[in-house]
Amino acid sequence: MTDKEEELGVSLFGRTIDLMEDDPLEEIFALNMGDFISEYLISDDLANKIGKGVKDKAEKLKSQLRELISIYSLDNTLCVLGFSSKDEYVVYNSIARTLTQILDTDACHIYLTKDFTKGLDIQDKLLGLVGSSLEFDEDMYSKKIGYNESDNSVIIEAFKNLEKKQIKDVSLIENFEPKKELNEEKVKSLAVFPIHNNAYVVGIIVIENYKEKTLKRAYANLVETIGRLFGTSMHLQKVIEHTEEVLSEDTIFAEELQHLRAELTSLIGDLGTQQQAFVEKLAKAVDEKGQYKVSHSQNTAELSKKLCRQLGLNEKTTDLVYYAGLLQNIGKITLPESLFTNKGKLSKEEWEKLQNHPNVGVNLLMNINFLSEVVPYIHYHKERWDGGGEPEGLKGNSIPFGSRIIAVADAYTAMTSDRSYRNAMTKEEALEILKEESGKKWDPDVINALFEVV
Repeated sequence: MTDKEEELGVSLFGRTIDLMEDDPLEEIFALNMGDFISEYLISDDLANKIGKGVKDKAEKLKSQLRELISIYSLDNTLCVLGFSSKDEYVVYNSIARTLTQILDTDACHIYLTKDFTKGLDIQDKLLGLVGSSLEFDEDMYSKKIGYNESDNSVIIEAFKNLEKKQIKDVSLIENFEPKKELNEEKVKSLAVFPIHNNAYVVGIIVIENYKEKTLKRAYANLVETIGRLFGTSMHLQKVIEHTEEVLSEDTIFAEELQHLRAELTSLIGDLGTQQQAFVEKLAKAVDEKGQYKVSHSQNTAELSKKLCRQLGLNEKTTDLVYYAGLLQNIGKITLPESLFTNKGKLSKEEWEKLQNHPNVGVNLLMNINFLSEVVPYIHYHKERWDGGGEPEGLKGNSIPFGSRIIAVADAYTAMTSDRSYRNAMTKEEALEILKEESGKKWDPDVINALFEVV
């Protein structure tokens, strides 16, 4: 990335890698002709030049690999691996509890293979429990809960076959073995999702209900995407660790460095794809819980993107605003669906839950590293241009620009969409209301841009 591109804020997902030019000599040596050519056709002078070229190429490859590692280190992917003590693994308990809230289920358990359970003693089990939504009276990890490869279990079956499963009534299957430590004798229905990418399986997510129930499609798609995102992130981190070991060695072959570069760049591309899929699936789950009849979050995000372009914002900022637009109602995902299906008058407590939902969402996002930059846009999108908004009463240009854009896009999309309690306004009606509140509730520049794009 050039200094100019960095200054303009080029999107991380649009980043290109400066790949080396094809080297015909490598193709020749790959055909096992290298010894013949070097012995009979290459002069000492040419051999020296080739040697210098190989050395220069190796140094350039090492430089590229170090740059990739610095950008896609653990701090810039996900906090889901690299742990070495029990205290660090509690992040998985938080993930499991958040999933039970999102999915409105009774329990969630996360298992990983022994390669990813450093610091935990899972004995010789194939899968060890690293996180649970349940509260334990004593150290959960001392129980060494897990599954052996030989277990006749639906969990092991899903893990080995990379197959998601939804079982509405576990009494109808023979290979569900309830674990008393996890209160699984109460379980009536079950959903299982492998944690993996295309070629690498690292664990399993188990969702449990104490009554017969299946996950809604939007929720199941979200958990499946989380499994792929975690699996890709873990695989990438393993390759990064191996690359760091190789770079520390005295003698390194350019061929090995090229292989590592190809593997890293492939995984980085996969990670970007999975991150975007995760955000989009999370937004769909939000809309599902919020009882929207249309893809409100997606429509808000698309309109936010158009406003960014109309206002001349750079690509990186546009990406961040787009994601924030998808997730600006994320707080709703941890609230019960009954709040959104209630057509009567809400109680004071219910109203406060709805009013405070952006803060719930912000707290959730702060635990997902690659989304941390969108947090301010979401946190302040309920502020008003005149300073009368929430949560901090910011005024005018002190409100982040991305927040002002999302606020207008969200309002317009909501006004022009059918809801369970009212019909949609026309485009003209919505624009008229927004125009009247320009300079009071909304940024006038954003309102002007809205009139241009819709």
